[in-house]
Amino acid sequence: MRISERGQITIPKKLRDRFGMNHNVEVELVPTEGGLLIRKRTAAGHPVDRVYGILGTGGNTDDYIEAIRGR
Repeated sequence: MRISERGQITIPKKLRDRFGMNHNVEVELVPTEGGLLIRKRTAAGHPVDRVYGILGTGGNTDDYIEAIRGR
């Protein structure tokens, strides 16, 4: 591979298919000691971030704890 005058590179189709890097997939370049690592950008890096907030705010946590303890 070569870097173009505009700073672009072409990832071979075989590698794009293998790693699921299709059209409009966002990638990030991560500096390492050996060079640059190209990886797909994910919407949420941590598993908790992917599910945070899906249950909504059902009320006060302290009230809920007291209720399930029977107080």
